[in-house]
Amino acid sequence: MTLPLLDISNVSVSFGQVRVLKNISFSIAPGEIVGFAGESGSGKSTICRAALGLLSSNGTVSGDIRLDGRSLTGLDAVAWSALRGRDLSMIFQNPSSHLNPLQPIGRQIAQPMIRHLGLSRAEAWQKAVALLDDVGIREPAMRARSYPHELSGGMKQRVMIAAAVGCGPRLLVADEPTTALDVTVQQKILELLKDLNHKRDLAIALISHDLGVLADICSRIVVMRHGEIVEEGPAAQVVSDPRHPYTRLLINSQPGRKALTSGWSGEVADAPLLEVKDLKVHFPVKRDIVDMLQRRVREPFRALDGIDLTIRAGETVGIVGESGSGKSTLARAIILQNRPTAGSVSLEGQPTDTLSGAALLAFRRRVQMVFQNPYDSLNPRMTALESIAEPIWRHQLADRAGAFKEAERLLDMVELKRDLGSRRPGQLSGGQCQRVGIARALALKPEILIADEITSALDVTTQAQVLDLLARLQRERKLALLYISHDLAVVGSFCQRVYVFRSGKVVEHDAAAKVLGNPREAYTRQLVASIHRLPEPVAG
Repeated sequence: MTLPLLDISNVSVSFGQVRVLKNISFSIAPGEIVGFAGESGSGKSTICRAALGLLSSNGTVSGDIRLDGRSLTGLDAVAWSALRGRDLSMIFQNPSSHLNPLQPIGRQIAQPMIRHLGLSRAEAWQKAVALLDDVGIREPAMRARSYPHELSGGMKQRVMIAAAVGCGPRLLVADEPTTALDVTVQQKILELLKDLNHKRDLAIALISHDLGVLADICSRIVVMRHGEIVEEGPAAQVVSDPRHPYTRLLINSQPGRKALTSGWSGEVADAPLLEVKDLKVHFPVKRDIVDMLQRRVREPFRALDGIDLTIRAGETVGIVGESGSGKSTLARAIILQNRPTAGSVSLEGQPTDTLSGAALLAFRRRVQMVFQNPYDSLNPRMTALESIAEPIWRHQLADRAGAFKEAERLLDMVELKRDLGSRRPGQLSGGQCQRVGIARALALKPEILIADEITSALDVTTQAQVLDLLARLQRERKLALLYISHDLAVVGSFCQRVYVFRSGKVVEHDAAAKVLGNPREAYTRQLVASIHRLPEPVAG
């Protein structure tokens, strides 16, 4: 019988007087991939962080954690530092928050190998380039010199994987590694993890809110709720014949399982409210020393290359496409964060590129955006109530007292308890933060709301709640909603029309059911084929 590589026995974790994990027990064998499912706050990340000694200083752990028979309980900082990166490694959910923006990515991959393996700088750099090639990054030697902000989300996630496996760890914890990625990149990342598992006999603990992903890659699934394990078993059994009601709830809350409808059930206006015509956004490409010596001029990067799009009052329009296709660039161009190279954006027939002064302020009130990562888009020093109230008084729609009164009403509207208004973003869950972002965007009573991947980092039950909230708000306010997502299942059930983006162009657009149910283009068919599907809905 093979001894477990990681053995967790009766582990409980408390922060102060709050007990967040209660008597957790499970094991992971060498070369095994075990999935962890459960909604936000269930304890998935906490137990894995406890296993790597990454809990904050006020966290207390009881029970026993063993790696290959060696107890990890009570290790000091020096011992943990020797283990992490060498025997234990972790891929974090948001690579942007864990990559140093001031260092080239090649150096960040090389540093652990210099420390743990004793490689020289040159050797570590060469291995870093090879690892970038292994994880599927094109032109790895050039990309090794790039900084994180020069990479797409999918590329940054691959960099994190390269850094995590560089020292040949025996256990890899992957915390939502594909959450914010489009379906094609997600599939490539999962194939990469499976390949690393097979070639290196690497044990992997995979945390995900997507049971389709876990069913595809894991041999076993552990389902957690409120700090306890409610179900554990072979992946095929858990997703096809779950025993616990909560597991059935998770399965039936998966995107595409629940019939969603856009909130505005009335007639959509005939004339476009917002119209994008032949929009182009090009960015200059940085020249390296060879370009300068050879006096070579690089062609600009065509982030958007001739986009036509319309949205009418009361309509829900979806935009899908892989990472780097131009979805978010379009959103930023619409709200005037990116200035177009050519083409136009018009609101009720009036071009927006010439707006200034009072007219520009009026436009910004009419068109608002909710961003993908609420923790990055909200001021960490401001409370939720202050974040919502600020745009109201800054746009002189009310004095400060009136703005805070309206902010409380908006908290009610997005179904947040008023006592949460005194908390800062770091004290709120992802779903709560996203609701604050929605409330802040609605504070100016916009006519168009752009939602950029706003549910990508949320667990499935919170996803459903946020989408239901958007539907209700759209119905009540007759909002036009531009919904950007990599989740085709949600777009297919939530949006009336859909545009498919690829390399800055629209390759297909029509009614959502038609595009995603019977796609014309090979690229759209590839996107649809990449969706992870579960068995038929579970009764009960």
